[in-house]
Amino acid sequence: MTKILLIEDEPGIQETIQITLESEGFIVSLASTGKQGIEKVSQDVSLIILDVGLPDQNGFEVLKEIRKKYLTPVIFLTARNTEIDKVLGLEIGADDYIVKPFSPRELLARIRAILRRSTPTQNFEDHKLRISLDKKLVYFNGYHLNLSPYEYKTMELFFKWPGRIFTREEIMDSVWTEPEDSFDRAVDTVIKNIRARFKEIEPDFDPIETRRGQGYGLKEKI
Repeated sequence: MTKILLIEDEPGIQETIQITLESEGFIVSLASTGKQGIEKVSQDVSLIILDVGLPDQNGFEVLKEIRKKYLTPVIFLTARNTEIDKVLGLEIGADDYIVKPFSPRELLARIRAILRRSTPTQNFEDHKLRISLDKKLVYFNGYHLNLSPYEYKTMELFFKWPGRIFTREEIMDSVWTEPEDSFDRAVDTVIKNIRARFKEIEPDFDPIETRRGQGYGLKEKI
């Protein structure tokens, strides 16, 4: 199920959004301050609804902190309907901007539109590789790959930045949740296992690029 993090300090708005989203099958995690919201962001969160006017810091500052580690889609909520606020929010990494008061139906429509867009597809000539951030699954030529949590999260990281090479340290910082599991060879093992999953479907297909002494990433083409 899709998990949404709502960072909003007004109890009435918080309750309305929570009831609306849960009635549509979403899992809702709540935070009333920027600090709480930052602490609750994780790889399991598919989308963040972020109020600009929080009691401890403004939403723009919160988003800057979130973007240091996560690329999770964000919708800003604000009572200010000024062009400069909208431009600032989008420039620092927001995906959408909705002004209070708003209808729950409008918010739902925007959430669904963003979640549809956040299912990237990478085409390799006759092969199609796709990731569903909602379902936490990777598909190759119509088959879904049986990936472990670390294998999936590594592919999710690669998909968000195709063509970029990540060092082992960057992969561990973004993917690993248990410090005791974090060591250089663990990354190599995860990459080896991902390649094996693809070879089970197509023996000669390898979408992972390796650069000796640098790291790994998703090829832009094969």
